[in-house]
Amino acid sequence: MSDQPHRSRKPGKPYRRPQKDPVRLLAFEALRAVDERDAYANLVLPPLLRKAREKEGPDKFDARDAALATELVYGTLRRQGTYDAVISACVDRPLREVDPPVLDVLSLGAHQLLGTRIPTHAAVSATVDLARVVLGDGRAKFVNAVLRKVAAHDLDEWIDKVAPPYDDDPEDHLAVVHSHPRWVVSALWDSLGGGRAGIEDLLAADNERPEVTLVARPGRATTEELLREEAAVAGRWSPYAVRLTEGGEPGAIDAVRDGRAGVQDEGSQLVALALANAPLDGSDALWLDGCAGPGGKAALLAALAAGRGAALLASEKQPHRAGLVAKALAGNPGPYQVIAADGTRPPWRPGSFDRVLMDVPCTGLGALRRRPEARWRRRPEDLDGFGPLQRGLLRSALESVRVGGVVGYATCSPHLAETRAVVSDVLKQYPQAELIDARPLLPDVPELGDGPDVQLWPHLHGTDAMYLALIRKTG
Repeated sequence: MSDQPHRSRKPGKPYRRPQKDPVRLLAFEALRAVDERDAYANLVLPPLLRKAREKEGPDKFDARDAALATELVYGTLRRQGTYDAVISACVDRPLREVDPPVLDVLSLGAHQLLGTRIPTHAAVSATVDLARVVLGDGRAKFVNAVLRKVAAHDLDEWIDKVAPPYDDDPEDHLAVVHSHPRWVVSALWDSLGGGRAGIEDLLAADNERPEVTLVARPGRATTEELLREEAAVAGRWSPYAVRLTEGGEPGAIDAVRDGRAGVQDEGSQLVALALANAPLDGSDALWLDGCAGPGGKAALLAALAAGRGAALLASEKQPHRAGLVAKALAGNPGPYQVIAADGTRPPWRPGSFDRVLMDVPCTGLGALRRRPEARWRRRPEDLDGFGPLQRGLLRSALESVRVGGVVGYATCSPHLAETRAVVSDVLKQYPQAELIDARPLLPDVPELGDGPDVQLWPHLHGTDAMYLALIRKTG
């Protein structure tokens, strides 16, 4: 064995082996998966947390460790735009020239310094240790140097330095302050109809950690049963909703594990309830969910249909997602069927259904609280791809419903190009269809606008930004 000293040693300073911190290592692995594989954090994190608990044991990786790892991942992703601007001011090269793994480590460090209460020395030391483990000693020195610059100011001071003044460039100012791409800020602002207070509140709400919301599927579970869970409170608007105010693991709840209840945002529940309660003329025997994956709305609709003696057909184009729908509907007390079919070229006859829901594929800009990485992944040109599909699905829904029946067009995006523009364009081709006022079907929900369609908002309603238009076929 060589007796030469380790290269990284300095005279008089003993070498310290980097500590493998399972929490920060897990957070780094999750960010790499999001970046390299276009994965979603909400799908990547649970298996990583299980693996860490099994490897480290409950004594070395407990609930607090899991909570910290989750905060590091989601907090870093939500504030990525702000942290990029800060880090850019602390390095001597464009960020695109910084290796992505190095940038992930820097972002994790920036979040600990600027977005948590972790002491400065601990945040820098732990992140540099992580860098030494996953990047090597050389790049760890770079990380150390950059983070010490980041630590020189708090978040408000950094925003004053890196964000342009609001009066000079309102959209770019808000993009940096609230960590959203500029085009998303612009689109959301248009959807809100102007005003600084509203857009600031919305962007801030997108960066808050959402509560876990459960749905008690009618005829199978009750809210009273779910309210017996720890830190559970009633939903704000849906009679079937229960919120877990301290997070928790929904899979540990008997009703969720049995499929009698599920995890479902309250906005999603309201869309299904509004369609189910819309007034009809004539029969009410057969309902369609034409874009049913992954199955949350379909499961609620099927349970509501069963209570009235109606049946649900749940259709989903992707076979693997159709499998998720079948799993969500398993055990429903009434008749239902799940098929894999293209909603724009349906296998059923025209005019077959009394109620039709088309919750169409979209940019997902209404769920940025839950999928913060989506804001960085989407591009304005994505709208060009979704638009024809959304119009085709709405046309198909109007063909599929009988005269006197009702179609619900829904998106988890408030972008006007995916909501009112689609409905307006399609209705121009269908003079035998009319919008009906959806607002009375969401009783007690405030600030629903001028109608007849409905746009829900995180900052006003505590839900995802779901859009719903209800359309009656008149001829």
